[in-house]
Amino acid sequence: MVCRNNPHERKGIDLMTPEKKVKVKICKILDKMGAYYFYASTGGYGSSGVPDIIACYQGRFIGIEAKANRGKPTALQLKNLNDIKNCGGQALVVDESNINELELLISKFK
Repeated sequence: MVCRNNPHERKGIDLMTPEKKVKVKICKILDKMGAYYFYASTGGYGSSGVPDIIACYQGRFIGIEAKANRGKPTALQLKNLNDIKNCGGQALVVDESNINELELLISKFK
């Protein structure tokens, strides 16, 4: 699976910001798992605060907010992540500290 709307495929990983590096690692893990996913790029036309990556794995809807350097989600991002959880989906904030646990976290959602 190729991450749709993936602006990182055209650039070397060394040229990426720390957050972009986290996103690329997330996509590699989702690929390995066989999950469907895409970047939710709003481009000024969508809703703000939407998680960076929207995924579906074994019938479960997952919103993933990528952060770097222990960054924290904004209030609007947290609201959207909570809305996803309240509707029965799964929502995660992933950074360098928990990226290695992503596959385990997603697998627990069954």
